[in-house]
Amino acid sequence: MGNVVIRKSNIKQFSNGKGIFADKDFQKGEVVIQYNLKPLTEEEYEKLPESEKEFTHTHWGQVYLYPEPERYVNHSDDPNTYQDLEKQQDIALRDVKAGEEISTDASKDNI
Repeated sequence: MGNVVIRKSNIKQFSNGKGIFADKDFQKGEVVIQYNLKPLTEEEYEKLPESEKEFTHTHWGQVYLYPEPERYVNHSDDPNTYQDLEKQQDIALRDVKAGEEISTDASKDNI
């Protein structure tokens, strides 16, 4: 995971209450998380337990499973990162301090 850690979230978007927190200071424009998305076939998606379907999103017609840690980036209306879906990264919108919860605007997830 490198520069982020999984802990109990203050936002609590996910059923397990987890979130991602900065393990170091990030500067505006710096990559905070590099995604390692797994593309799924329709059959693979259907076989997933419901608890895992919570961590899937569709981009350009392809369903992806988000692994740890990126699956626990919580949504915020005032996020500190933005998603670059083409590069599969969350990038700091502003300086982010170590210990701060990482959030993004998840309304752009399913495109």
